[in-house]
Amino acid sequence: MRNIAFVALGLVLSACATVTRGTTEQIQILSDPPGAQVHTSLGHSCVTPCTLQFARKDEFTVSYSKPGYVAQEVPVTTRVAGAGAAGFAGNVILGGVVGMAADVATGSALEHVPNPVTVTLEPVGANRSHAATPPRAKPPTSHSAS
Repeated sequence: MRNIAFVALGLVLSACATVTRGTTEQIQILSDPPGAQVHTSLGHSCVTPCTLQFARKDEFTVSYSKPGYVAQEVPVTTRVAGAGAAGFAGNVILGGVVGMAADVATGSALEHVPNPVTVTLEPVGANRSHAATPPRAKPPTSHSAS
């Protein structure tokens, strides 16, 4: 009887995205030029190029900084992945409500967007607007009396 329960549990979970895709995803973080210090809103840090691992359901912000360059932030969101949707749909056949609940709770049907997270760093002072330049004074006009 116990063996039947383990086999049934295995069948229930086999179509589940939690099992087929896992609950974490690796995110590549890149910059041009490389060597930028990166911090995420979830507390991770590295120097580009690097790869970090996140729970599939986590949404976060990646902050880039490098001396001589303008700091940048990139939001990373989640969406239902094609493979995740297939695993989630497989629950209808084998996993049932238990498998669906596991996928929703773990976010295993999700993927991060963008991945890789890539920025082109802009040097400080580049592409400054000339709108801030004060207008030139007009030369005085001369009126002659005739």
